[in-house]
Amino acid sequence: MGTLSSQTIEICKATAPVIAEHGEAITTRMYEILFNDYPETKALFSDAPENQHKKLAAAILAYAENIDNLAALEGAVNAMAQRHVATGVKEEHYPMVGVSLLQAIKDVLGDAATDEVLEAWKEAYFFLGDVLIAKEKALYANA
Repeated sequence: MGTLSSQTIEICKATAPVIAEHGEAITTRMYEILFNDYPETKALFSDAPENQHKKLAAAILAYAENIDNLAALEGAVNAMAQRHVATGVKEEHYPMVGVSLLQAIKDVLGDAATDEVLEAWKEAYFFLGDVLIAKEKALYANA
């Protein structure tokens, strides 16, 4: 597994205040895009709590704030992987969520979502996705 570029770490940390302010709007929009463009993903969220968008917004903020210290997120990442396995999330779902998340960032932040910001969050998202996919593969194998 690779490492995140220093530029991505810097940009994601710098956008943490914006994520804190607009995170729920971003995740609400992300789910709209996801369910519209990939209706097959709706079933994965059938048991999701009503405040799922808030939980995801908090997770994205924690990631932005700790992106230079991922060890601090290990417990949360492990819990997320277990939840994903319990709900049937698979590797092929990650690009669907990633595309939806990046579009939502663009929709909500407008001009503030520069190409550099979007590229950094794309790298950060897929990096974390790879970590989760690896953990989930191990969990599925042991199930």
